[in-house]
Amino acid sequence: MSDVKPRAAKPWAAKPRAFDLRERYLHLDNDGAATTVEGGPVFWRRLMAGETSYEGRLITASDLAEDMGHWEMHPAGEELLFCQSGRFEVRLEGPDGETGVELGAGQAVVVPRGVWHRLLVREAGRMLFVTWGEGTRHRPL
Repeated sequence: MSDVKPRAAKPWAAKPRAFDLRERYLHLDNDGAATTVEGGPVFWRRLMAGETSYEGRLITASDLAEDMGHWEMHPAGEELLFCQSGRFEVRLEGPDGETGVELGAGQAVVVPRGVWHRLLVREAGRMLFVTWGEGTRHRPL
């Protein structure tokens, strides 16, 4: 039996609205709350500089037509990459060198925590990302 007690439901503060995961991230915090956050390069720069904090999972989607121009790594948690359309190769840097995982529409892979990775576009499409953003690091190619 679980010791987890459900949080009391809150009445709606406002009617739920649709939003675009390519423009706003969904933050699922450790208490189970879900809030949207404005995305983009400024978001990641502030997060990696420690100017803001989002404990829990971040969900976002991106339309990708070009290879990722840097490596990234998430030391605090694993990342789910889900190919919604197109074709991609996920490059992973391991102790024995690089390896790749091919993804087509409807396929996903979990990138282990602490593993440097990047995306190569084989056919333009959309990826969905579910990540533990805290501590994310980027490095040049």
